Amino acid sequence: MTTIYDIAKRTGYSPTTVSKAFNNYSDVREKTRQKILQTAREMGYVPNAHARTLTTKKSWTIGVLFVESTGAGIRHPFFSSVIESFKQVAVDKGYALMFISKNVGGKQSGYLENCRIRGVDGVVVFLSDYEDPYFQELLDSNIPTVIVDYETPQSHTVCSDNQAGARLAVEYLAALGHRRIAHISGGLNTIPGNRRQLGYEAAMKAQGLRVKEGFIAEGAYYSQESGYGAMLALLQLPERPTAVFASGDMLAIGAIMAARESGLRVPGDLSVIGYDDIDLARYVTPGLTTVRQDTGRLGSRAAELLLSAIDGLLTGQEALVLPVELVVRDSCAPPAGGE
Repeated sequence: MTTIYDIAKRTGYSPTTVSKAFNNYSDVREKTRQKILQTAREMGYVPNAHARTLTTKKSWTIGVLFVESTGAGIRHPFFSSVIESFKQVAVDKGYALMFISKNVGGKQSGYLENCRIRGVDGVVVFLSDYEDPYFQELLDSNIPTVIVDYETPQSHTVCSDNQAGARLAVEYLAALGHRRIAHISGGLNTIPGNRRQLGYEAAMKAQGLRVKEGFIAEGAYYSQESGYGAMLALLQLPERPTAVFASGDMLAIGAIMAARESGLRVPGDLSVIGYDDIDLARYVTPGLTTVRQDTGRLGSRAAELLLSAIDGLLTGQEALVLPVELVVRDSCAPPAGGE
């Protein structure tokens, strides 16, 4: 069996340096660490997890608290992209990911008890119900957490600038000549949905445009089906909108389907903008104009924050807000015949 002493002999570094490289000590240069890790892989070295835990006082495991309401689960393109980029950073630093729930050994306990039993070093959170008392119990504990797409002073948080994204969407539609701009909301019970609706309302006011009665339709759970239903409701209004800003790309895709089935052309009769820039957005017809979130950066920055918190390098709770950008494709055009 290969030992750290074998690796030290092969690389020319001391056993202490080899051990520090495996445990991500900051006083080991990255070039040195990579050489040691590469040699370890070539020699088939497998570290003793128990010994590593005793040495570093860590389990080298991060809990993933993931509960969302669309039914798509981790298959949802937004979440899968963020979690994948989070994983890449965490795994590169020697951590394993473990999904946690309220159930331990077939009985309901709570997120905190699950984390204690598993001995996780920290938790990344993607949650649909932030009022859950079991979640609050976790926040009140001393386990480091980072939450994606949420705002609270009790935890490190990472989210996109949702209000700015909504403003970009409305400003673009107004610049095309639209005055009757509706919004399919993701719901006020989520931070992204709340902030994007507030951004829509503020942008409409700034453009001197009135939000007509019924022009905000809720598309619960950011699903294609709810976007479809919300669009049908907007099309039944006495004066239908000429443009729609949807709070998510799946909502926008559902809205386009409803418009087409109602005999409308997109963008000839109706312009539609989404939010997220999921991979599907560039492949649907017409290509979806949307507000791009950098999901890769959301995940990687969340991982960097959590790892710093685990290592005790942060003195307070960090709240990162990442910029967004408008991606113009083919789903928007000036209103037919003017406004």
